[in-house]
Amino acid sequence: MDQVIAIADESAAADGTDPLDEATRMALADGEASVLVQDDAFALLHDGDLSLVVRPGARGRGTGGALLARATTSYDGALTAWSHGDHPAAARLAAREGWERVRDLWVMRRDASLPLPPLVVPDGVTVRGYRADDAADVVAVNAAAFAHHPEQGSMDLDNLARRMAEPWFDPTGLLVAEDDSGLLGFHWTKQHDATLGEVYVVGVAPRAQGRGLGKVLTLAGLHHLHGLGVAQVLLYVEADNAPAVAVYSRLGFTHAASDTHVQYARRP
Repeated sequence: MDQVIAIADESAAADGTDPLDEATRMALADGEASVLVQDDAFALLHDGDLSLVVRPGARGRGTGGALLARATTSYDGALTAWSHGDHPAAARLAAREGWERVRDLWVMRRDASLPLPPLVVPDGVTVRGYRADDAADVVAVNAAAFAHHPEQGSMDLDNLARRMAEPWFDPTGLLVAEDDSGLLGFHWTKQHDATLGEVYVVGVAPRAQGRGLGKVLTLAGLHHLHGLGVAQVLLYVEADNAPAVAVYSRLGFTHAASDTHVQYARRP
């Protein structure tokens, strides 16, 4: 595992983006991933998702293609793989091997020096920090809000607890909205370091949609992150989610073409 982390960290430093997302790093730490290491590269497989990483100094020698062939030869099911940062080399490899581009995930960023609109919470609604007895309600709202999302929608109580065990977790940064009927939605913020915050997850129960709570919760989380003194806030959003992109754009978030993660798929 140390060699895998070293290669991934070196790649992240060179490319400006981590080749392993949070879920993959947790799976690796928990021993739930299958890993194949070859010299200066590794292939990691978890739940049908493949991560293929080559040390920057060893690229351009065919290592990635050879490792891809080794890692997928005995796997007959459908596979997906992310290119974090939309690398041209990944695109060429995917095209050569018959993988299809199926998703674009945007990173949008907001300079925290921009002023924020005031937070106006609708009458009858309370926005507060997370409490331990909110866990089941957060999972239920998340499942309903992300029923068609391939990753986020699968979060259960165990996965929630696993994420909360990460060093960055702060219950005051998990904001929930509620009224007399119960939990309506939540905004889970994340502070990466002293200068960078993240709109980690915003989820609104389908029964509460249409009341503007997505914007209210997003804004509440941004005020929380600004209060921590971060210089920038980022978020991830599906490129084809026009309503969400519009909301985030109106709040001052922008997207650069280089800040795009691409998912490729290999059909069985």
